Amino acid sequence: MNLIYKKATIEDIDILTEARIEVLRAANKLSIDTNMDEVRKQSYGYYKKALCDGTHIAYLVFDENQVVGAGGVSFFQVMPTYHNPSGKKAYIMNMYTNPKYRRKGIAYKTLDMLVKDTKSKGITAISLEATDMGRPLYEKYGFIKMNDEMELLPKQLIMVVIENNKIDKLVEIVKKELYTGHIGDGKIFISPITNIIRVRTGEEGEEALK
Repeated sequence: MNLIYKKATIEDIDILTEARIEVLRAANKLSIDTNMDEVRKQSYGYYKKALCDGTHIAYLVFDENQVVGAGGVSFFQVMPTYHNPSGKKAYIMNMYTNPKYRRKGIAYKTLDMLVKDTKSKGITAISLEATDMGRPLYEKYGFIKMNDEMELLPKQLIMVVIENNKIDKLVEIVKKELYTGHIGDGKIFISPITNIIRVRTGEEGEEALK
């Protein structure tokens, strides 16, 4: 197996974008039917800017013409601190290895190249978000779990009006799609609607839902 590790350029933007979608599907356990058009559009835009202005470095791993691995690191700056006077930080993301190529050192080598590129910029504050599968690799490399950061979870209200005989099925679908087991999965409120009136036509009840 002759693997090629390539530092991505703007010419690889389509490959990087699709690799990103693959990572997000796997990390969030999304089905192939889940619409990713908006994420794909935004990811493409991110790569187009970040690869050109140097705020992102990515590597692609090829086995002949097949992409079997990927990884990236994004650079940003915060206010200077005692332990990080420059305020420069790096966030490693989009680590991916094709399931058929796992346990072959691909992810470790990709991670090592990203870290070395980051340190060559004088940046030593390097972090990442680890999945259960990836955590042993990151710990082996030297990353440790941090407990002093918190993240504000966004809240969104979605209202759906449906017929009574469809409520149970919808509830099961929503629970399945939203469940992560962590705080922030959300709540489901079920309330009766006494009537619905379509102002334009005057239709009421179930006719107004059609």
